[in-house]
This record gives sequence, C-alpha cells and structure tokens, in this order.
Amino acid sequence: MTNLFTRIKNTVMADLNEVLEQKEKKNPIAMLNQYLRQCEQETEKVRKLIARQYQLREEFANEYEKSAELAQKRKQQAEIAEKAGETELQQFAAKEAIHHEERASRLHQALNDAAAELQKLEEKYEVMKHKLKDMHIRRMELMGRENVSRANHKMDQVINENSLADKSASRFGEIESYLERLEKDINHSYQENTIDARIAELEKKMKRDEKSANF
Repeated sequence: MTNLFTRIKNTVMADLNEVLEQKEKKNPIAMLNQYLRQCEQETEKVRKLIARQYQLREEFANEYEKSAELAQKRKQQAEIAEKAGETELQQFAAKEAIHHEERASRLHQALNDAAAELQKLEEKYEVMKHKLKDMHIRRMELMGRENVSRANHKMDQVINENSLADKSASRFGEIESYLERLEKDINHSYQENTIDARIAELEKKMKRDEKSANF
C-alpha cells in the first residue's frame, strides 16, 4: 500500500513538474516573478528569525547580568554573615551565590552561542539579499530582452504589412492601367463604329436625294 501511494505521489509530482515546465516555457517572466515572490517571502522569514535572535541575545544578556549581580551580592552577604558569626545564614548565602554563579555561567555561554549564531544568520541573510537582488537584476535584463524582442516583432509585422500594402497598391495600379487601356480601346472601337454608321447613313440619304432629283 505504501509503495502504491509512493507511485501515485511520484506520478502526480511528475505531472505537476511537467505542467510547470510548460508554463515556464510559455511565460518565463511570469514564472520568474513567482520565484522572486517566493524568495522574498523566505527572505522575510529569515529577517524575522534574525530579529527574534537579537531579542533572545538581549534577554540572555539581561539574565546574565542579573545572575552575576546576585551571585556577587550573595557572596558579600555570606562574608557579612560569617563576620557576624551567623553560620547558618552564611551557609545559605554561600549556596545561593554558587547557584547564581552557575546560572550566570550557563547564561554567559548561552549568550556567546546566541551571538555566534546571530553572526552566522546575518552572514547568510546578507547572501540571501545579494542573491535576491541579483535575481531582480536578472529579471530586469530578461524583461528588457523580451521587450526588445516584442518591439522587433511588432516592427517586423508593420514592415511586412507595409510591404503587403505596397504590393496591393502596385496590383491595384496595374488593374487601373488595364481598365484605362480597355476603356480607350472600347471608346476607340465605339467611335469607329459610330463613324461607319454615320457615313453609311449619309450615303443612303445621298442616294435617296439623287433619286428624288431624277424624278
């Protein structure tokens, strides 16, 4: 059953990764923006952890100072009790001093560890910020290239459309020239036919006039 669930999980993850890869190919800038948002979120989480580490370091420092002061205070009280011959009070104050010294020692070590860890976190945080900044610059570079690519594509379309328009205009010009020639030929033919008809009509009339004159 476990193996079945594992296979199903792997299949689903493989399909998901394929979908993401296809989406990235179609719109790489959108995917990059998504990655950047995720990185920004992770960077913000680290920033909050560092702020918490600062707070913990301050708390360790405060507790260490309190314990160190109490340890010193109990030592002095034990000395006073010893001088006063108060053995029981001196023993109690001495034990309290030891407890506070041990606590102060633990807190001092915790303070040093917290400071060391804080330094490591800050160094890693700086690396994260630099990488995030580099990613932002990379995004701007890609956006610039994409913008140039789109601009070139648009200009190529315009240029090709102009070329097509020029070709169409040239074709229309040829058609107009052809129509003009055809019109001239038709007019010429019409005029020739009109002249022939008129001459023929004149000849008929002249013949009729001659006949009338003979009678």
